[in-house]
Amino acid sequence: MTRLPRSLHAVSWWLWAAGLATAASATSQPVLLVLLALTAAYVVGARRAITPWSGSYGAFLRIAAVVVVVRVLLYVLLGDAGGSHVLVRLPRLPLPAGWGVRIGGPLTAEGLVAAVEDGLRLGTVLICIGAANALASPARLLKALPGALYEVGVAVNVAVSFAPQAVVALGRARRARRLRGRDDRGLRALRGMAVPVLEDALERSVDLAAAMDARGFGRRGSAPPRERRLAAGLTLLGLLAICAGTYGLLGAGAPSLLGVPMMLTGAVVAVAGFAIGNRASGRTHYRPDAWRAAEWAVAACGLVVAASYLVVAHVDPTSLDAIDQPLKTPDVPWPLVVTSMFAALPAWLAPPVPRPTARRGRVSARVANRVEVAL
Repeated sequence: MTRLPRSLHAVSWWLWAAGLATAASATSQPVLLVLLALTAAYVVGARRAITPWSGSYGAFLRIAAVVVVVRVLLYVLLGDAGGSHVLVRLPRLPLPAGWGVRIGGPLTAEGLVAAVEDGLRLGTVLICIGAANALASPARLLKALPGALYEVGVAVNVAVSFAPQAVVALGRARRARRLRGRDDRGLRALRGMAVPVLEDALERSVDLAAAMDARGFGRRGSAPPRERRLAAGLTLLGLLAICAGTYGLLGAGAPSLLGVPMMLTGAVVAVAGFAIGNRASGRTHYRPDAWRAAEWAVAACGLVVAASYLVVAHVDPTSLDAIDQPLKTPDVPWPLVVTSMFAALPAWLAPPVPRPTARRGRVSARVANRVEVAL
């Protein structure tokens, strides 16, 4: 049976991307990191709608590449001299021995490979976050937040939507320069576009703040102060417990109490805070997004991948670490390779996105996207 096109719930895409980012942060295996990045790119290519924020994924890819290059340059300048395979010896600046930092000196193959792996890990996390930004609507994400998190959600939504809106503003500035017959590439063009892009981003931020203030965001309502403080305290305490539990799962040598028990306790406390906050907020939702079987399936794909990596990190942590001393080809954990491929299932599990088929449809899509961004 043919499924009707519709937009998937924004929280579902973020749960899927968070699962991939958690898996990427738990390993330094280049094969696994590249596989996670490719699966995220495949899903974005299959389920990305024509929206103003969907074009931000290319910017995240470029930022990830810059992160890898910067990590390698930092090793060249400040890295340690561990390893026996010396590639080149740079002039070294004499520094006190107690500083623990060097500038220059020998560059080894082991250190260079370790720097590339660290940069690739951080770059993969950025690619996963970029996938969520390209697939999920920032306005619908804020709309789906519980009432207890509206005040925090406004700040988070503005921060999350800054990168997509900056990319859109840069595209408008480049088109304006091309219409005037000016070059839109190079450092000279970048200097000419910097001020218009910043002005456009600031103007959109002011418009977003005014629209949120007109719709009651940040208003306390008629809830008593004691109930508001209780909801905020429980929510904050629960989130801190979840952060401590995440550290216990990812950190090596952490106490067992900081693992799953702390995360479950924090989740229960946070849910209690959300319930009290929702009761005290007095806000309603107009036509809330539906959470159906497709949303459960997409979120489960990311959570299954994250859970498999965390389990392997506790059972056999050496299989997730690339061995660079001594330097050799790492053994690929094939079970995790198969599990990582589950991250590509949303390309088929998610419903098809609405795509305009004619010029009128494209104009209507652009108008709808502008209205959604304004809301």
